[in-house]
Formats: sequence, C-alpha cells, structure tokens
Amino acid sequence: MSTLVHAPAGLLRGASKGAATAYLGIPYGSAERFAAPRPAERWTGVREATRPGPAAPQPASRLARVMGPGSDLRQGEDCLSVNVRTPGGSGLPVLVWLHGGGFSSGSGAEAWYDGALLAERGRMVVVTLNYRLGALGYLYLSPQFGPADVGLLDQIAALQWVRKNIAAFGGDPDRVTLAGQSAGALSALALLHHPTGRGLFRQVILQSTPAGVRPYSTGEAAGVGEIFLDALGLRPDDAERLRTLPLSDLLAAQAETVRRTARPLTVTPPFQLVASGGVPADLTAGVPKDVPMLIGTTRDEAWAFFPGTPAELTERLFRDGSLHLAEEVDHAHVYQFDWSPPGSPFGACHCIELPFVFGDLDAWRASPMLTGAEPAHLERLVEQVQRTWTSFVHTGSPGWAPFRHVRHITLT
Repeated sequence: MSTLVHAPAGLLRGASKGAATAYLGIPYGSAERFAAPRPAERWTGVREATRPGPAAPQPASRLARVMGPGSDLRQGEDCLSVNVRTPGGSGLPVLVWLHGGGFSSGSGAEAWYDGALLAERGRMVVVTLNYRLGALGYLYLSPQFGPADVGLLDQIAALQWVRKNIAAFGGDPDRVTLAGQSAGALSALALLHHPTGRGLFRQVILQSTPAGVRPYSTGEAAGVGEIFLDALGLRPDDAERLRTLPLSDLLAAQAETVRRTARPLTVTPPFQLVASGGVPADLTAGVPKDVPMLIGTTRDEAWAFFPGTPAELTERLFRDGSLHLAEEVDHAHVYQFDWSPPGSPFGACHCIELPFVFGDLDAWRASPMLTGAEPAHLERLVEQVQRTWTSFVHTGSPGWAPFRHVRHITLT
C-alpha cells in the first residue's frame, strides 16, 4: 500500500508497520483554552504523519503502579490529534478508541494503544485520539465562563473528522464502532446520549465503565471549580485570568484540588463529566435501545485502586451499573475478564484486558499487573480477545449469546 493518502483534510504521508500503515499526529481540531474546539483547517502540500502529536497536559497516571510507566510523550495544549492505522483496502469497519485515565491522564498515542496489530489481524481501520484532560478539559465554573465538558466536545470533533476523512484510509464511515475503557467508556456512554455525538458511530464497546461515578451537577462542578480557583489564590471574579496563567500553575492547582477533594474508597476525579449540554445526570438510563453493545468488566476492577478490597466495591463502582446498562438495550453482549497471573496482588484488576485488545505485548513488558505470567499464555489471550473484539466490530456479535448470558474470559 502506498503511504501517501489524499484525504479531504489534506495530503498525508505515513509509515508502514508490518502489514498496516500508520498516520500519526493528524490534527482534527484546535481550541482556545477552556473553549469549544474548532475543526482543523485543511493544509496544503504533503503533511508528514510519522510522529504522534503532543499528549494533553497531565500529571503522572495514578495507575502507573499496576500498568507500568507510560511512553513519556511530549505534552502541549495544542493536543487535538488522531492516529490512524490501516491495513489497506476499502469499505473496512472502523474502531475509534477513547483512552482511559480518569479524565486526567493518558493519550491515544501511548504505545499501549498502538493499533497496528489489531488493524492487520482484524482487517479494520483503528483510530486513536487525544482529548483535553483534567481542568483544561473538564473545569466548569459558569455558562458565562465557558461550556462544560470541552474534553467531550473534543471527542465529538474527532468523530466528525473520522466521518469526513476515514474513507481515504480504507474505512467505511457508516461502520464505526466507538470503543472506550474506564473514563473512555464513560465518555462513549455520554456520547450515546449527546445529540451531536450519537449519529457518528453505529455500535459501542464499553470496557470497565465506572458506572458508579455519576456526572456532576453544574452546582457540584462549580464547587470544585471554586476549590481550583482558591488553590491559585483567585476569587470567582478573577476567573478570566485562568486563560493566560502559565500551564504549570494550572497543573499545580489541579494537583492541589485532587488532594483537597480526595475521599476514601472513591474513584471519582475532581474534573470529570458534568450533566450539561446533552450529558444527562444518569448515563445508564435512557440509552438508545437499538445500538449493539459489547459491555464488560474485570473480575477485580477495584484492586487496581485498593488492592484486596471486597468484591462489593467492584460491583458498586463498575459491575452493577454495567449490568443495568445491558438490561436497558436490545443488543447487548456481556463479558467478565477473569484471568490474572498466578499470585498477583492485583488480581484481574482494572486495565488488565488492555494488552490483549491491542496485542503489542512489548509495550506492556514493564507492567506490574502482568508480572509472573507465562509468555505463551499472554499470546493465547491476545488471540482470544482480538478474535472476540474483531467479531463484534465486523458483525455486532462477539460470538456468544446475548445478555443475560455473561462470557467469562480466561485462558482456554
């Protein structure tokens, strides 16, 4: 396949990796600080798309102790970009990936989410994206200051870019599966409700949705915003100064807000979805019934945050809401990921299925949650999980009976 693509956005040159070609760091939008995104302008000439764009500004991941170190990507506020991996061809289904990270960390350009193997083996186009995080993506003060959930608006802008451009990479814009894990799954769930987002994809994969974390009301979010302002030594009347303060000051205030709002045995971040502008207060109620869904949790989700805690915490934060969601729709397939390395203190924790979805095990070699695993077992799990996800992306079914059946994924 030629690495040169003529897309409506402009001419792009990518780089081949195995049987797939990668186009990295493609801008889908731009935005002023705390403002809604604008579509990216078409460029002239050939754009070299061989290097990922900057990650959204962020602190270290709170789950590095189970996932391992990230890719040490450069960061910057001009972070709205997508990465496309394609095996070539035309009319292929498309998987758009929303990374997790508690709305405060992560990037679609992480080596963990390199979609080349999934694109090649699954005969699909894989798109990963960056969206604004933390206070820069989810601070809410008032309607006068700016819209809520600009990070979610970024995701909508990326999906709109996919719809306009993905055919040039071999994808079918009418066969888009939106997939997300953790905060990415909550985002996908919010987009199912959002009047602008809903028509941009056909089906969804929801991995480890923290359904027990409900969106803030505007009042609750504004209260967090006041804590953030106070951490900067500002009053509400000074809010406009946030648009010009150094980025380092904002990140320091974000960290202080995390400290002040922390509560025992909770995973709710201070900057997250706000029930406003199309995002409902209850994300698990009133979803479209006709959208095919693959919904799953891991057996010991909460152990990534609170090792050894009772199963009730995983049920309350993750599983109960996921099963309720499956009951609400007509075409739901449900799994529970049960495998973990022998003797692991993290068990089958939050994030443990991710290496097997994307399949690049080298990217996970320093991951503590996989310590002690047999390499042959990891390869077998990659084959199992990728076969399941591929089947759903192509057909709307992972290959087992709909809910109320629950498939337990482990070594077979």
